[in-house]
Amino acid sequence: MKASRGRWTSAIKNFSGSLPLQVKLILSFVLVIFIPVLLFAWYAWSGVSSRSIQELTKKNESILDIEKTNIQNNVEVMEWTAQLALSNREMNDYLELQEEMDTAWLLDFKNKTYTGFQYFLFNNPRIANVRLFTSNPNVHEFWPVVLNESRIREKPWYDKVMEQRGIVWWEIQLGREILKGASTVEEIKVPHMSLLREFTYADGTHNGIMEVSMEVRHFFTKTFSTVQDPSSQLIVVSRGGSVYTDSSAAIFSETSSEQLMAELQLTGEERNGISRFEMDGHSYMAIQTFMPRLGIHLVNLVGLDDTLADIQRTRNLFIVIIVVLMAVLSLLSYFMHSIILKRLRILRDSMKKVRGGDLHVDVQVRGNDEVGELAHHYRQLLKKINELIVEQVNRQAAGKEAELRSLKNQIDSHFLYNTLENLKMLAEIEGQYTISDALTSLGGMMRYSLQWTRGHVRLRDEVQHIQNYIAIMNIRYDGKLELRLDIAPECYDQEVLKMSLQPLVENAVKHGMNDLDAESGKLTITIGAFVRLEDCVIEVTDNGCGIPEERLRLLSGMLRMEETDYQELRSHAETRRSEGSGIGLRNVDHRLVMSYGREYGLRMESVEGSYTRIAMTLPHLIRTGGDTR
Repeated sequence: MKASRGRWTSAIKNFSGSLPLQVKLILSFVLVIFIPVLLFAWYAWSGVSSRSIQELTKKNESILDIEKTNIQNNVEVMEWTAQLALSNREMNDYLELQEEMDTAWLLDFKNKTYTGFQYFLFNNPRIANVRLFTSNPNVHEFWPVVLNESRIREKPWYDKVMEQRGIVWWEIQLGREILKGASTVEEIKVPHMSLLREFTYADGTHNGIMEVSMEVRHFFTKTFSTVQDPSSQLIVVSRGGSVYTDSSAAIFSETSSEQLMAELQLTGEERNGISRFEMDGHSYMAIQTFMPRLGIHLVNLVGLDDTLADIQRTRNLFIVIIVVLMAVLSLLSYFMHSIILKRLRILRDSMKKVRGGDLHVDVQVRGNDEVGELAHHYRQLLKKINELIVEQVNRQAAGKEAELRSLKNQIDSHFLYNTLENLKMLAEIEGQYTISDALTSLGGMMRYSLQWTRGHVRLRDEVQHIQNYIAIMNIRYDGKLELRLDIAPECYDQEVLKMSLQPLVENAVKHGMNDLDAESGKLTITIGAFVRLEDCVIEVTDNGCGIPEERLRLLSGMLRMEETDYQELRSHAETRRSEGSGIGLRNVDHRLVMSYGREYGLRMESVEGSYTRIAMTLPHLIRTGGDTR
């Protein structure tokens, strides 16, 4: 019996010893604290979450009801304005003229009746337009109130208004689009809510259609108000499915109102309906109502992300409370935790030594559990920190060395420009135009290379620099160099690294001219550029003797070879003067990688005895002035 009990005890100890640290802590807390505290927290948090959603719903239903009240007020204002317009006796007499009146009568009517009528109708600043479209041929138009009915007969709502037989028809339309005949007025497409109604002669026959319109931003005041909760926005959906709202609202920053309304199922219920949906990882609540008189759906769209985040924060608060309770009650299991956390204390003490400046600490913690893995990664971290320190010291030393070289080689650029300009003028006076042109090219090259105000330039500037370079090299090689350009027009403003093409062209000249037969003709260097998907590819091609396949593989590998391996290969290459080290191409490739990423850089291809081509790939960025887009 005792032996069996001993085996069970030993098995439990072995099992407990093999468990990860996290499992041990979880088991201890579950047994003593976690289960009862978790049940209490879940009950309390559920009540808070439910109340938060209910309060949010009630608040936004109130906003929707306020907007409905505002709409009803505006409807009454527009109907009152329409009633005033149709009850004006002098205007009705004019609209029912049986004969065409002379000019004097019309002028008198305009000055006495029309002006007062117009002022009275537009006394309310929210009213955008009051128009009377009449079919009476004896009535002359008085802009902008009295117009001919022919202007609106092609409107989609015309037949609907005629079918109403004097009953008001509401339509959302573009306010200025209606004025087809007014060629001198610029078309301004502003959405308006329009009251449309047929008016008749005294005998009941059709006379015309009256329109009273108000801009939607005034008609739906709260919908287009800038002072409202950023997490909600009112939306108006017309009977044709068009969406009208403040598109600049924060709730539409990631998803447009049209996309959100396409996701929502609209109902024909006049009472407020509530629904919830998700789109693009965001949660929304829609409170909607249908207004049959206007033929619109009014939707209050509420973003639930903030509310859910508040609920999340409340939950986190409960978690904090639980943690505090657990911390108090964890004293009961302190002895168990002391055994488990012994190695963590060792790791903590080593971290304190590192904080004091000792980066060569040997952490004597081993194992396959979480603490052992943490200690292993901590040792690797210390190793990486030491490597980075050495690398940074070397980088600073190299920077200081480059700075000293720059100071040593610094020359007054203005002195050089002025000297070259004087020599150029002297050559022109002496009739030495070849020398003058060479000095012009040399001056352009020096100005381009010495005035290093920015690291990125346009491709056209870099090509101009190459043209100056070829012009100078042609003096050396007796005109045997030819530069051709095959650049797409959209690539001339492409952003490139300054002085990135010259090493490629120098490479072509150096190796192409060395192997070119003196009697065979010219060395042609072609610079091409084209757009490929989202990248720009710049190619430098020469018709030289090409590169052997083995040498081409070696040069391609040098571009992104580790520095130690490259220096070793370079030292071997320097012993053979006939072979280059590829340092110029390597430097250009490194600049491209540092500026744009590892997916960009140089690529070499060559056919021995035929050609050599170096392709530079970089993102398609257009540089305009000092900006890049």
